[in-house]
Amino acid sequence: MSRTRLPRARTFLSRRAVTRRRTPRRAGAVAVHVVTVAILVAVPSAALADPGTPVYLAANSLPQVIANIQTWIMGILGAVATLFLVLAGVYYATAGGDPAQVDKAKGALKNALVGYGLAVLAPVLLQIVRGIVGG
Repeated sequence: MSRTRLPRARTFLSRRAVTRRRTPRRAGAVAVHVVTVAILVAVPSAALADPGTPVYLAANSLPQVIANIQTWIMGILGAVATLFLVLAGVYYATAGGDPAQVDKAKGALKNALVGYGLAVLAPVLLQIVRGIVGG
């Protein structure tokens, strides 16, 4: 029974004082949210207005998009394959007769050849996709 009621009363009063200080902040936060919701509710009415002319969402036709994808894929595959080819050369040059390094160089060379093969087959694969999509 060494505790007295005084610390509890102080704690209660300090919480109440903090609550009183936070009330304007809460009111401001609520006001900001109310204004934000009002703006979001008002804006879609202007966004749904009919412009009177057709709106085209795509700048290019589907065949042009597929051709662009083909160009990007071939470029990326060629760059990655070249990177693996350079790494294979570096591994082989720095192997110094170590069989593990030579195997690592051979693996990188195989990856480079696979990359070049995919770069060559990219137009064929995209032609198949074009046939499926109907472009």
